Amino acid sequence: MSSRGDLFFLVHSSSFTINPPSISPPPQPPPPIGASSLGTSRRSDASGEVEDAFPDALKEPILRKVQFSTVSRLDHLVDHVYEDFKNDYYPKENIVVTFDDGTRSSGVLREKTRFPELLRADGSVERSAYARYLVCLNNPSDKEIVVEPKDLARERKTFTKQRLRSFLKKSIDHESWLGAPWCVKPEIASALQICGIVPPHLTYEHQMAQRKANSMQKKNDFDGQLLNFSPGLPQLKPKGQKYKRGSQDAAHLSAEYQRALAANPDFSKIPQQQVEQFLTGSNGFSHIAVKSQPKQPPPLPAPKYPIEDLELPPIQNKPPRPALKFLSIDLPTPHILPQRSDSGILMRSVGPLLETWDTLNVYCEVFQLDSFTFDDYIEALQLTYDIHHCKLISEIHCAVLKRLVNDVNDKNGQVQFTLPESNSSRSEDSSTADTASLPSPTPEPEVKHSARTTRSSLAKSEAADLRAAQISNPFIVEGRVHRAAEMEHSTRTYDWKTRLRKRDFGQGAWVYIVVGLLYQLSNDPRRKKACDELLSKLAPPDQEATVQTAISRYPLTDINTRVKILEILCMLSLETKAIRAYMEECNNNMTEFRKEKIDMQRKRRAAMEDLQSLHEECKALQPKDKATSPIPELDGLNDSKITNGTEDEVEIEEDEDAVMDTEEEEKPHQGRSLRRANDRAAQRQARAEEERLRKERLQAEKAKKPSKQEKQYEKIIKRIEEAKDQIREYEEEVSVLENDLRESDCPRTRVLGKDRFWNRYYWFERNAMPYAGLPDSSTAFAGYANGCLWVQGPDDMERQGFIELCEAENRQYYNAFKMRVPERKMIEEGQTHVFNARQWGYLDDPDELDKLIGWLDTHGVREVKLRRELQAQRDNISKYMVQRKEFLAASEQKKLEDEEPTSRMSTRTKTYAGPQITRRCFAWTNLTAERELGHLHGEPKPPVNTRKQGKAAKKVVEEEVRQTRATNRQGKPLTRQGSRYTF
Repeated sequence: MSSRGDLFFLVHSSSFTINPPSISPPPQPPPPIGASSLGTSRRSDASGEVEDAFPDALKEPILRKVQFSTVSRLDHLVDHVYEDFKNDYYPKENIVVTFDDGTRSSGVLREKTRFPELLRADGSVERSAYARYLVCLNNPSDKEIVVEPKDLARERKTFTKQRLRSFLKKSIDHESWLGAPWCVKPEIASALQICGIVPPHLTYEHQMAQRKANSMQKKNDFDGQLLNFSPGLPQLKPKGQKYKRGSQDAAHLSAEYQRALAANPDFSKIPQQQVEQFLTGSNGFSHIAVKSQPKQPPPLPAPKYPIEDLELPPIQNKPPRPALKFLSIDLPTPHILPQRSDSGILMRSVGPLLETWDTLNVYCEVFQLDSFTFDDYIEALQLTYDIHHCKLISEIHCAVLKRLVNDVNDKNGQVQFTLPESNSSRSEDSSTADTASLPSPTPEPEVKHSARTTRSSLAKSEAADLRAAQISNPFIVEGRVHRAAEMEHSTRTYDWKTRLRKRDFGQGAWVYIVVGLLYQLSNDPRRKKACDELLSKLAPPDQEATVQTAISRYPLTDINTRVKILEILCMLSLETKAIRAYMEECNNNMTEFRKEKIDMQRKRRAAMEDLQSLHEECKALQPKDKATSPIPELDGLNDSKITNGTEDEVEIEEDEDAVMDTEEEEKPHQGRSLRRANDRAAQRQARAEEERLRKERLQAEKAKKPSKQEKQYEKIIKRIEEAKDQIREYEEEVSVLENDLRESDCPRTRVLGKDRFWNRYYWFERNAMPYAGLPDSSTAFAGYANGCLWVQGPDDMERQGFIELCEAENRQYYNAFKMRVPERKMIEEGQTHVFNARQWGYLDDPDELDKLIGWLDTHGVREVKLRRELQAQRDNISKYMVQRKEFLAASEQKKLEDEEPTSRMSTRTKTYAGPQITRRCFAWTNLTAERELGHLHGEPKPPVNTRKQGKAAKKVVEEEVRQTRATNRQGKPLTRQGSRYTF
């Protein structure tokens, strides 16, 4: 690091060059890069961000560098420019200076000094080229220092390959022919005073002429010889027409003759007259011109995959797509039998079924509903008995209706969606007239029969009275399809809005609220047909217009009618403020999750770099007898004997023990005995051998003591394990954040992809919901939510544009592949098909999923994306397919066991009711409403006697929520977004 005073020596050095200050930009600032000089075109926001973020000091030198560059691809050009400029800095550039003590400070580069390379006389390098920079620090003193390049760095993300690519893409361009140079756009080149005249050798004309010359040279090299100058050979007269020599041929023959004469002097012996005759062609003979064979046209280039799926040729003998299963009774292919002929589901209702189930589960937190499986949903909608006791049906309708109209104490029961004006409120006069036109009830007249009345005459009189009553009834109008208007008029003092504001859903009254809502929606011309069709079944014209009629008519409707009602209610709920606020909150949560994910990935990347450096240190310190990979068991190498004292103390203790043992052994043999002399000699040899072994053992144990290098090696291994654990923690955090992002993505249902015939594939658990539903729901034991991969047919525009072609396109396709697109669809899809967007099929087996992945062609532009998505989600889809199959099999087995009657039962003390059929949907209950509201949606709010009891009940509910709800790392409830909503 140098100070300001060292610069004087650098300036007076003999080997340097300084960029003079006169090269600074002109006083007038140039227009922004990529903008028009006339100012008539407006830049996009993305272009403005790129220009503002890219350093201004680098724009001119980079553009001068890439001007007239012949690098073919922009990515390669970006790599070359980035490598040249990443360690080079320019005046007026904001940089960061790192001092010797490790501190950093920002500043502005003022001047740059280049020192050229010095060479010795023998050509070797005496001094490499280097540069020094004068930097003005951003501090109150504005200190200027001279800095080496190694101490400089740019601010983060100011000069990256991505920004460099965006800048070059908007600043330079080139023509479409091969080898065209990159040129700075004219308005930018004029602003920065960059020469825009293309050098002659890079122009299109020069390149074409050069290629033509090269091709002619190759042709001349491979063509046959036109003349053989060997003397004495006769000249043959060819058959056919005479050959007329042109000026170019004469010049060419003359040049060939001169070259042959220079190479072989014997050619000078040929008579000059013969040579002139040959060159001028006056000898009457035409020369033989050996013509080359016509070149074969170059083969067509191989297509660059992926391409359009239907442009790929059909693969012969390839297995078709696995067969689809259908939920409806009216199948697209008549020769296939339905899975359940008694389901009553029509194909037009399958799409609304999936749509409503997905909406209710995605926004279950807004509706305050427990999640439920798709199979339970279908089973509940198919009930024909005891339907008002099925909590799933009543809670769904009540929860959605409560979101449409506020409570009476919340903004006076404001309606949360656009409601068309009713007929009764359009005009007060018309309402009054309608009320006046209604007949007042009159007492029935007493029927007086004649003195002599038989049974037949009495029956005739009663039939006549009934016909007269029907004629006199004003509500029986010819052509009327329902009596919802009379039903609304009969309850005008307590209409459906008032009942909904007061949350009066008891005894199935929510059905009447649905009737009133549908009747008012029928005033909208777009919904009139659908609403009238539904009202004709809930308020038929041949029955009394009362609330009990509507309640009793709902169990008689089929699943298609119920799905249509729920579809209308769910569509209305999407207009409410509660759903919109939920979507906005999810978007905000997704932004926070993305930031946390980026932060965790950055930390993980830093930990990986540290782990890499630790591995390098481990390799450098690794002993020769150690394995290549780190061994975790190296921590237990410490000897317990060495931990209590030094080696000398251990050796002394062992010596004393050995002496004591020797004395004890010698005690029985005191005194001299010649008879035992041999025995004592053997004992001495044995003790000497033991001593030798002991010393060897001590030396081996001493050698086992880890050296300083081994201790350092063990420490590095320990740090490596800690770094691995830290990386695993970061990866777990990233996976949790990715799951949070997936569950927060609720605005739309994500499609997995499309196949070659434009069929769409959906896995509804992919986004906006947990894979198995809410973990604290009443049916969480099922272990799945939908458990099927759904296939939707092509849209009308896609079908008409890509499958059902016009006659000319069909003929062209048939000439190419010997079949038409519809024929190919019938062959490659097998026996089951979906032909439009209103038809749905599904797969529910993991083996069929694997076959589908194998059926997709990776050379197609659509199927390669679909295959990638299916492979990424394959484990999760297969897991919940298996969960669904196991759960349904166990439920069926339990149902069969419950239906089997007992062998014998005593009926003396109690009545035998017979076997009861249990259904899965009756096991569902709304635990979410019970926790948050204290009661179900269809039940009235429990009265609170005193304020103290209310506080105690609220505290109990909070404690239950705290105990039953798991929390995430922020301490929030473990839901899709980590928080609850109270609307």
